[in-house]
Amino acid sequence: MKNLRFIVPLLLLLCLAAPGVPAKEAAPIAADPVLEARAMAIAAELRCLVCQNQTIADSSSGLADDLRREVREQLRRGASNEQVVTYMTDRYGDFVRYRPPFKPSTVLLWAGPALLLVGGLTALGLVLRRRARLSPDQFEADEAEEADAVGAGGAADVTDPARERTVANPNIAKDRDS
Repeated sequence: MKNLRFIVPLLLLLCLAAPGVPAKEAAPIAADPVLEARAMAIAAELRCLVCQNQTIADSSSGLADDLRREVREQLRRGASNEQVVTYMTDRYGDFVRYRPPFKPSTVLLWAGPALLLVGGLTALGLVLRRRARLSPDQFEADEAEEADAVGAGGAADVTDPARERTVANPNIAKDRDS
């Protein structure tokens, strides 16, 4: 225990005396602000392939850094914005685009949410129509209705042993309620 009195302050002193960890240096940007603005506009349109729903402009992954660097290099070589996006799409597929083009291979991607909504609403309509055609005795009784039937001395479908005693002897229910 005596050793702890000396060890704890010594560890605290070492922690305070230790030099801070240097921060990571910011990634260099293009010297030309117009070129950098174009690169960031393109990067905002391209999806990071390893991140969940992030553009390469927003992502801090290594792959996103590489893709941003590639976009800058393409622009420095004189490629247009469309040529850079086409290069990335040819290399990584339509998935790399945040807004993929509407074409036969992506039609399900564009129409999928609407089809799911229509399917869900159709299923809901069918279930509600089928339930509306059922007679009331085909539904399970509510707990409030069962309690009323028990309180009125009527026979109820009781599966709980405590409730069976109440149905058999209505005086128990009166004693319990008061």
